[in-house]
Amino acid sequence: MPVNNIIKRIQNIMRSDAGINGDAQRIEQMTWMFFLKVYDTQEETWEYKAHKDKKEYVSIIPEPLRWRNWAIDNKDGNALTGDALLNFINNALFPVIKGQDVEYDGQKIKGITVTADTPRSKSIVPETFADLNQYMKDGTLLRQVVNIVNEIEFDDAADRHTFGDIYEGILKDLQSAGNAGEFYTPRALTDFIVKMLNPQLGETFGDFTSGTGGFLTSALNHLAPQVKSAADNDKLQRAAVGQEWKPLPYLLSITNLLLHDIEAPNIRHCDSLGTNVSDFKESDRVDVIGMNPPYGGSTGTSVQSNFPSAYRSSETADLFIALIMYRLKAGGRCGVIIPDGFLFGTDGAKLALKENLLRKFNLHTIIRLPGSIFSPYTSIATNILFFNNEKADDAAEGFCTKETWFYRLDMPDGYKHFSKTKPMKVEHTQPIQDWWNNRQEIVNDEVGEKSRVFTAQQLLDLDCNFDQCKFPKDEEEVLPPDELLRNYWQQREALDHKIDATLKKIEELLNIKINK
Repeated sequence: MPVNNIIKRIQNIMRSDAGINGDAQRIEQMTWMFFLKVYDTQEETWEYKAHKDKKEYVSIIPEPLRWRNWAIDNKDGNALTGDALLNFINNALFPVIKGQDVEYDGQKIKGITVTADTPRSKSIVPETFADLNQYMKDGTLLRQVVNIVNEIEFDDAADRHTFGDIYEGILKDLQSAGNAGEFYTPRALTDFIVKMLNPQLGETFGDFTSGTGGFLTSALNHLAPQVKSAADNDKLQRAAVGQEWKPLPYLLSITNLLLHDIEAPNIRHCDSLGTNVSDFKESDRVDVIGMNPPYGGSTGTSVQSNFPSAYRSSETADLFIALIMYRLKAGGRCGVIIPDGFLFGTDGAKLALKENLLRKFNLHTIIRLPGSIFSPYTSIATNILFFNNEKADDAAEGFCTKETWFYRLDMPDGYKHFSKTKPMKVEHTQPIQDWWNNRQEIVNDEVGEKSRVFTAQQLLDLDCNFDQCKFPKDEEEVLPPDELLRNYWQQREALDHKIDATLKKIEELLNIKINK
């Protein structure tokens, strides 16, 4: 099935509809249909299992509203279309899923309700639709889109694989429609980080800004070959733990996990920074964390108050580092993508967080990533911090980190920048993988400082400046104005801090006080 053709056909149809205004609405319209289609396929599996166990399966969606009973066009002239289809979706389907009682086609249909006893596999339906909308105004065009969605058979392995490619296309469009600071992580990068973290069956894998589920599905793909029994499958079903604040990525993540055979996706629609860290219990912690938190954004004082005063920051990326510290189990492992500003930042929160990583965690590896990883959506330079919630063997007194390795991932041969047409591929991470298990410092005239190791005390003596093994500046990169200003102020702040620290040492040596 030609993937690009499917996306283009849906795009072309929706462009002709007066109700669709821009990429974000088109994607939302498309994905709620995919969700209902995928959910209906999943229900077929649950019905089969119930039949085998001589039980009855009852859908949370009232029978007339199930995808199979209104969306299928048997080409007999009886399929809902035009105004009748619009009336059904606008005045029956959406209201009922959102909990409203309606009267449709002469019958009363009770709105969906969720109680404490409702299984997660059912409660996700009203949860995912809570903030969604139906935008299309032309019922004939709507029928055409529904028919295209029905061309994909999600119970067919080949079509599921095809939908994975369609899904990637949706994500690329979502990146274009997204707000600043929201960049969906390339699959090559999530796969690499998960491979290095190496989650095992029986462990929980968490992403508290799960977006569309990229890290979670990479973890599930890594765990799937370990499944050898029904008990193993039960462990797989409970492995992924996610949280996502925005409605559209949340819907996509639920659909994504359903496609990966997770019957009751454990993804919550909530603000993961909205809980006071003192309220977390052991059951809130996970064994492995893979995350790419939003960065460049800011938070209000109400959110900051959920964290100890030393960690309070207006930058979301800083708060997510603090959150990870409270959500990672003892002995747990983390791989988190973080912008350059955190490495050389000198404000109080960043310094406190970095010192805590050295003293209370084993910050063993920092990977410097090329600036075009998220191109063309941003050229903000990013890094991967790998750390464990444990004390390293032979760590010095007062530290859990013995040493921190830095490694710079250079662009592969033949690439000047990553781009839409030349994205990052998983094989581009092979140099890191080759170096990972046989670590050596790489410092020479040809490549500069490509890999170095520092003890925890050395990094502390450097005032927690983690900006090591930097990329050589052969040419000046032109950044968007907002990123240019952000980088300028962060670098100026770091330089001011370095000057102040040097002056303080001079004062101490001379036993004098310099008046500013």
